Amino acid sequence: MKKAAIITCFVLGVSTLYGQTEETVIRLDEFKLPSKRNIIHIPNVNGHQVLKCDFHMHTVFSDGHVWPNVRVQEAWQEGLDAISLTEHMEYQPNKDNVSTDHNRSYELAVNLAKENNLLLIKGTEVTRNTPPGHFNALFIGDANKYVDVRDENLDQESLDRVNKDGAFVFWNHPGWKASQIKGSYEWLPFIEKQYQEKKIQGIEVVNGLGFHSKALDWGLDRNLTIIGNTDMHNLMAHSYDLGRNGVHRTMTLVMAKERSPEGIREALNSGRTVAWSSKYLFGKEEHIKAIYDACVSLSPVYHEKSNAKGAVTKYYEIRNNSDLYFELKLKEGKGTKSIILYPESAQILTTDAKQKALTYEVVSTYIRSDKHLSVTINLN
Repeated sequence: MKKAAIITCFVLGVSTLYGQTEETVIRLDEFKLPSKRNIIHIPNVNGHQVLKCDFHMHTVFSDGHVWPNVRVQEAWQEGLDAISLTEHMEYQPNKDNVSTDHNRSYELAVNLAKENNLLLIKGTEVTRNTPPGHFNALFIGDANKYVDVRDENLDQESLDRVNKDGAFVFWNHPGWKASQIKGSYEWLPFIEKQYQEKKIQGIEVVNGLGFHSKALDWGLDRNLTIIGNTDMHNLMAHSYDLGRNGVHRTMTLVMAKERSPEGIREALNSGRTVAWSSKYLFGKEEHIKAIYDACVSLSPVYHEKSNAKGAVTKYYEIRNNSDLYFELKLKEGKGTKSIILYPESAQILTTDAKQKALTYEVVSTYIRSDKHLSVTINLN
């Protein structure tokens, strides 16, 4: 009986003096932890900062399901440096409920982005029929100038408008609808024309968790900037189970001279990017190799062991000094056959004492649709 009275006292605030009750509301959220920003650590690469960017997302101001501030909050929590809200110009299914001003999502997000030390790049998605498909334009001016109807006769005019304003333009998810529309996943004459006239400068090789393998080869063969984005419409947590298994969102790693919109633009123009999705890196060999070299290091020999036949085995520690993931398979030499370097981790590497070098294939990278980065570990 006494125990029940004590519990009632706690919940309802019973007065032990007069026997009267007064309801008390206990705020349970007072005990929750503050929001935490996850820091993605990647060392500088050849003197450049590696900025984490997502240049393709939507809100309720086109066909997304969230308010612009949610995109900023998600990006801050997940450790990004820069984002772009790229609303469709020609497709606004929510127009009966939200403003049709195409600048509005940017205007609602820009101050919150500044307060959270997040770079917000003004952008839009030029939404043409597939084929030729969709194109994202970054660093735009007044978005309302680009609006038109979804008329295939305006495909060229749509791209001309954003190029006239000096936007950085990339071809989105080239493999989208490939199984539904014949010829949609090809390097089309229309795309070739834009490429020749320098009206597309990049190509999205990873969209969400989908790798468009042909697109990587097209981009590499034509020296286009390699891009990877979420193209997120719903809450980020609906597509990336961040809380349980730690899978990060898809993003573009931009190797910039400085952390600023100007630094990002210069890097995009120069093609210093790598797409990162799940555990995989996609991009030009020189850039993926530079990231690998910045992240992975080998210790001196710390132990030697001889067997009964006199053969000597040397022991090293190979370390991953980043939040990236590297999986290595031995191709040449006598040594550890398989190495998995989880984020911020180390593994033991053993070799025959006579071995001067080992060659590995980094199977968690793609420098072409059918080719991984090859690295040589010097053992001297």
